[in-house]
Amino acid sequence: MKKTNYIAFFVVALAGLFYLVLTEKPALRHSQEPIPPDPYYSEEVSFKNVEDSITLLGTLTLPNKEGNFPVVILITGSGPQDRNIEVFGHKPFLVIADYFTRQGLAVLRYDDRGIGKSTGSFMTATSQDFASDAISALNYLKTRSEINVQKIGLLGHSEGGLVSAIAASQCKEVRFVISLAGLGARGLEALGLQTELIARAGGVNDAGIALIKKSNREVEEILNTTPDTTVLRKALTAYFKANGHQIPEEMVPPGQSKAKFFENSVNFMCTPWYQWLLKVDPADFYGKIACPVLALNGSKDLQVDAKQNLPLIYKAVKNGGNPNVAIKELPNLNHFFQNCNTGHPNEYADIQETFSPLALTTMTDWISMTIDQNINRLSQ
Repeated sequence: MKKTNYIAFFVVALAGLFYLVLTEKPALRHSQEPIPPDPYYSEEVSFKNVEDSITLLGTLTLPNKEGNFPVVILITGSGPQDRNIEVFGHKPFLVIADYFTRQGLAVLRYDDRGIGKSTGSFMTATSQDFASDAISALNYLKTRSEINVQKIGLLGHSEGGLVSAIAASQCKEVRFVISLAGLGARGLEALGLQTELIARAGGVNDAGIALIKKSNREVEEILNTTPDTTVLRKALTAYFKANGHQIPEEMVPPGQSKAKFFENSVNFMCTPWYQWLLKVDPADFYGKIACPVLALNGSKDLQVDAKQNLPLIYKAVKNGGNPNVAIKELPNLNHFFQNCNTGHPNEYADIQETFSPLALTTMTDWISMTIDQNINRLSQ
């Protein structure tokens, strides 16, 4: 029997929850996925977040079963994700882990809390909670004799970039941070631009864009002035009932009524995760990171715009007194670091490439340089 994945991909925007793809796709093996047997050691592991009383399960890969290796902890982005970030038949974290391990790095990737084999509740968690999970992963790795505790780094994709910054700002044992399409702008600013860019790429005309921007401003005002979620739910419901007819049809999921779309949007904007993201300024965390930072974005990323977010990450790290920061916009890549045409999320599933080789080599070259520099500093 053919195995299928039922995919409902969404991006979060000020006006709600936009389902951009809702299709049945076959579970395909893409060309970059490793074919067993792997030329390295792989182990199913578990570790505890003692503070939140949950157990997280994942996969630790090591260049060899015995040795002492640098390690990278992979941190997933928004939405419930397994350890591979399996979406649209792609497994980007599997591809990254395979490449890194072949280059001599250990890698730990794990299922989000409440997802896959991990315990806990995903729906009540915020980015701060996910940072606590990442620190728990680091503490676990310190117990492994195969890990060089002076060379532990974090790599986060999308929201995971912010999570890695939070964790690194709170844990001085993090030796390097890589942000892949991570937030540098405040949540509302980034989400507002995201909405506009995706709408334009999806064919919404100038009049429709103007209406979306107007709606975003009005919804933002409601969000900023209504801290109580019970009151907020009523206010947002009333707003969409009165103004929802203005939202372009292109922004409503196929086969879904506007009423249901707005109901889903209101429910999502009242979650702890969304409420936390509204108020956060990534600069507050990047400014407290003492270790080297690399931030990468694709030039065609419509979800986390490179030109909006990369300079803000650079500025925040520098302003915090840390000179060890590098940013780079990689040409022709989308939010998932695939070579693409427009960058619109409706292309993701049909692109054969899972993760750009240029992005992979950029990261490993930087990690190698960073590790060498850290060794020199530690020996002085």
